[in-house]
Order: sequence, then C-alpha cells, then structure tokens
Amino acid sequence: MAEEWRGPENPNNTERIEEVLRREIAQSWEWIHYGHYPHIVRRAQRVHRHHVLLGIGGNIGDMPRRFEHLWHYMGKMPDISIVESSAILKNPPFGYIEQDDFHNAVLHIGTSLSPKALLRRVLGIEKRFGRKRSFKNAPRTLDIDILFYDDLKIRSERLSIPHPHWRERESVLLPIAGMKGKRWSKRLS
Repeated sequence: MAEEWRGPENPNNTERIEEVLRREIAQSWEWIHYGHYPHIVRRAQRVHRHHVLLGIGGNIGDMPRRFEHLWHYMGKMPDISIVESSAILKNPPFGYIEQDDFHNAVLHIGTSLSPKALLRRVLGIEKRFGRKRSFKNAPRTLDIDILFYDDLKIRSERLSIPHPHWRERESVLLPIAGMKGKRWSKRLS
C-alpha cells in the first residue's frame, strides 16, 4: 500500500518523490511506455497562448490504447495542441480499492480556450470516451483533470486551479517529475 503523501508540509518534495519512487514503484507500481507516452512535440503545428497541465487516468479497458486514442483525438482539435506527455504510471487505486489498478499520465497542452471553456471541453471528451460518474473514486474509462492553467489560481464551485489535490497524489507527482520540460517539474520543489 502506498505511503500517504504530505506535500505541503514537506520542505523537500523532490527528495520525497525520489524516495517514494524507489520504494513504491518496485513493489506495486509500473512505468509503461506506449505510443506517444512519453513524447515531446519538437515543433508545434499551432501555437497557443495558454499552457495547461492535464492529469489523465482510468482503469476500465485497455488504458494505454485509450490514452493513445486520446492523444490523436486531441491532436485534431484546432484550439488545443499537445506539447509533451509523460510515461504512463500503472498504480493501485486509492479511496475505493476494490477495483483494477489505474493508469495515469500527464499532458502538457497549449490552448486558446479559457479555463471554463477548457473544463467544458474535457468533460465532453470524458463523455465521448465513455465516462460514467457513479460514485467517488469509482472505476472509470477516462478521467481528465485540469491540474494547472498557466499560473492562474481559480476557486469556484465547478473549477479549482491548481487542482486542490495534486500534491497528495503520487499518480500525478511522479509523472510530472519524469517530464523532460521543466515548466511543471519546478512546481515540485
């Protein structure tokens, strides 16, 4: 069972991530390289004003294949361009644990969408990929969280940026730590 993360109280998150990585990955976590995970786009076809980090996850069906379909689906959108993706982390569920392991990754995207428009877009993508909301921490085909949107801080009933629980989840912290681009990993220290 994964050790509980206490990010905000920990003065050196980078050392803590490395420690968790060594202990936990060896026991029940697995890195998966599949298709465009991990991948850095060398030359973007479209340049967008805003930089966003999305957390993606799921545990129903062939998740690496679904993530690859998501990459291609989002790549066709004129108002979103993928900049970088992490490797896929296969990890045990938390909360409701009587379910299959999850697959998680992070996507750095560029977008011209506002935060609220992006939220509507990702909810639509989840629905298109078969997401059904039944109960908290339930199994899912695809979950997309907006982790960061530039350096904005937003707190509303429907949208919180940065994501309020990003520092508590190794399934987010470890993929961010593994990204080559430094835009997001600097937030870990």
